[in-house]
Amino acid sequence: MPIKVHDNLPAKKKLEDENIFVMGENRALMQDIRPLQIAILNLMPIKEDTELQLLRSLSNTPLQVDVTFLTTATYVGTHTEPSHLDKFYETIADVKDKKFDGLIITGAPVELMEYEQVAYWDELCEIMEWSKTNVTSTMHVCWGAQAGLYYHYGIQKHLLDQKMFGIYEHKVLHRKCPLVRGYDDVFYMPHSRNTENYTEDIEKEPALKILAQSELAGVGIAIDEEASRIFVFGHPEYDRMTLDKEYRRDRLAGLDIHVPLNYYPGDDPTNRPLLRWRAHTQIYTNWLNYYVYQITPYVL
Repeated sequence: MPIKVHDNLPAKKKLEDENIFVMGENRALMQDIRPLQIAILNLMPIKEDTELQLLRSLSNTPLQVDVTFLTTATYVGTHTEPSHLDKFYETIADVKDKKFDGLIITGAPVELMEYEQVAYWDELCEIMEWSKTNVTSTMHVCWGAQAGLYYHYGIQKHLLDQKMFGIYEHKVLHRKCPLVRGYDDVFYMPHSRNTENYTEDIEKEPALKILAQSELAGVGIAIDEEASRIFVFGHPEYDRMTLDKEYRRDRLAGLDIHVPLNYYPGDDPTNRPLLRWRAHTQIYTNWLNYYVYQITPYVL
């Protein structure tokens, strides 16, 4: 699919090197087509990595997508250059009067904090409330999924005894749901988190349906009855080496971190990690096709 991004976005060149069709602004203006308007609220600290991962995951569809990157105004991280944020990102104040076909809310490294203690929590609540009227469908990822469950349904997260870290097997529970169309009965998805949502808490909410479950990692994917909110508790968009970088970072920091499960052959960190989850990044393109493109009005 042609993804329309800023001509100078660093991820554009990397995607083109991977033979992924990325359309610059000038060429997009020549096409007589209404692209899908997708906003990505990027809460991850190293924003360039997440940009690349999500743009790659959104690429396998013929639909044209115009991506707007959002960041928070109430908190500015230190891992991304301010010039990058100034050039390529907007805030809710910039887009509050606009309509979007889809919104992705990423994870964030704040899961050990209570939601109300997060510096940008009030702003995130404003964005999630705004999404009810200005976005056709919102996908919440990892901590973004936990935050979405808490804001919309009051479902609490719970601290794990040990970090959920590695590649986990999941079973599809509702094969007829278009979000998991094309999935195998069993699939793998990366997780990297210290908290979880209890299955029974989600099952008690009548508006929610669990689509995929893991014996070890718990709920993998859930969806609300109107498909306007989707919750993905892992990271299907992760690159091959993402967990490796996290593992080595935490080891260097002296943290008590175990080797990622089902990741290195022989559980040996000197071995190149196995890439066994890439095929199931199609959750992003299924979302675009069935819950955004097929539902959103032509005139936003």
